Amino acid sequence: MKDMFRLDGKVAVVTGGAGGIGEALALGLGYQGATVVVSSRNQQTIDAVAGKISAETGSEALALAADVTDERSIQSLVDAVVEKYGKIDILVNAMGMNIKRDAFDYPLEDWDKLFEVNVKGTMAACKVVGRVMRDQHQGAIVNLSSVRGIRGYTGGNTGYCATKGAVELITKALALEWASSGIRVNALGPALVITPGTKHIAEDPQLAAKYAAAVPMGRIGMPEDMVGAVVFLCSDAASFVSGQTIYVDGGLTAA
Repeated sequence: MKDMFRLDGKVAVVTGGAGGIGEALALGLGYQGATVVVSSRNQQTIDAVAGKISAETGSEALALAADVTDERSIQSLVDAVVEKYGKIDILVNAMGMNIKRDAFDYPLEDWDKLFEVNVKGTMAACKVVGRVMRDQHQGAIVNLSSVRGIRGYTGGNTGYCATKGAVELITKALALEWASSGIRVNALGPALVITPGTKHIAEDPQLAAKYAAAVPMGRIGMPEDMVGAVVFLCSDAASFVSGQTIYVDGGLTAA
């Protein structure tokens, strides 16, 4: 019971591991003893994250570049991980992007880009890693959703909301379809989190105050706030939890 949140002996793959949230999640898994494979398209950035994991947590970390929108690239990543470690216990899909456009004039090529990364990328990684987990008859997957997956928002976020709604239903559908294979599939639903892409909000006192005022707890989320929920979902403590989204949002979705 005392070690139910530990991940010692587990092999975790984190896609989007070079992003603000992805890096924090990869570090968090490493702190709990997992061997962490960090993946993104940029080898230099994931090398830095893997080095940080090893230096700060003492856990083994490996950086393998891959493009989640290319199934062959994901297959090569998975093959390399299985060849080295013999298994994959955890998949965290932390990649994601947003392109804000007015809905009256939304360029469909931008719509396609959002779905390519946020939806197709999530499903491709789940599919390829899921086959490994099926053969093992065990595994835990966590997909990156958002409060925008269940609540609409203004400011040109129609495409983003649509993709996160899709991630929510992919998560639920896979949880049902793969339950008999011993695979648990859940999601993380953050509110606004300060990352390199949103740091301009934190740097603008008026803008930061506006966003914080919308959150019942009165502040904006940080990447580190996301770690506990994902560690839980990947651990034995969540052995009977599947098809769920944990909203780490300061109470935003309670209203």
